[in-house]
Amino acid sequence: MNLTPGFPVDTCNPPGLPTPPLEGVITGLLHFLENAPVISTLHIARLKAWGAHGFTATGVVTAFLATLALLDNQPTQCLLWLGVALIVDGLDGALARKVNVQSVLPGFDGSILDLVIDYLTYVFIPALFIYRYVPLPDYTLLLTVSLILVSSLLCFCNVNMKSQDNYFQGFPAAWNVVALCLYIIAPTPWITLLTVIGLALLTVTRMKFLHPFRVRRFMPVNIAVTAIWLLCSLSLVLNHPVINPMVMGLWLLMSAYFLGVCIWRTAREWFDGSRQP
Repeated sequence: MNLTPGFPVDTCNPPGLPTPPLEGVITGLLHFLENAPVISTLHIARLKAWGAHGFTATGVVTAFLATLALLDNQPTQCLLWLGVALIVDGLDGALARKVNVQSVLPGFDGSILDLVIDYLTYVFIPALFIYRYVPLPDYTLLLTVSLILVSSLLCFCNVNMKSQDNYFQGFPAAWNVVALCLYIIAPTPWITLLTVIGLALLTVTRMKFLHPFRVRRFMPVNIAVTAIWLLCSLSLVLNHPVINPMVMGLWLLMSAYFLGVCIWRTAREWFDGSRQP
């Protein structure tokens, strides 16, 4: 018997027989794990930061869906998609700050991404909605839409858009909210036109408007009121044109709270300024 020296015989798996499939899979998996790159803390931080940007970017999808709803003559669906975009915009800033996107991904400016989407969902699509579904005086449609679009550019380009305590300075181009209110309340065409003109003029003032997720003073109350307002808005939109008096009353009460806070904060600054020598 003549055996080749240096090559022991594997009696469990003699030469010529294939390696069992499961054993090959396990061997390959072990090899991958041994040579796989280690996921560092920096990689995890970048994944979180891109996730935050991805969450913001979903707003452009909701903007597209809202536009499709307009083209399909579905005002309810349009307002619902704008509502989703509003909620995303209310949450994405806190998420971005939590994962520190500016320092983790300095080459990607999330604020520009946010502004692009906000102009679509806060201004452009709501302007189309008002043009199509909100009655206005004859021969004033183009004027009204132009006021909305141009005044909003002034707002978006204002580097002093927010005060030190995170109130908006001037009307913050929240035409999505205006479109919703005009659709639900259905004022006369001239009242609608005067409302648009007044809000456009407020864009260049120093009147304070509440940001419920950024202003620290009364924040729990502000968030609770915002949640109630959103739920009432959802009910009113879904049941439009039928109005539930209780829901409408609660919705108006929550709206009055926002207006009251804006007037209070503006008046406080005015009085403080008038007292200074």
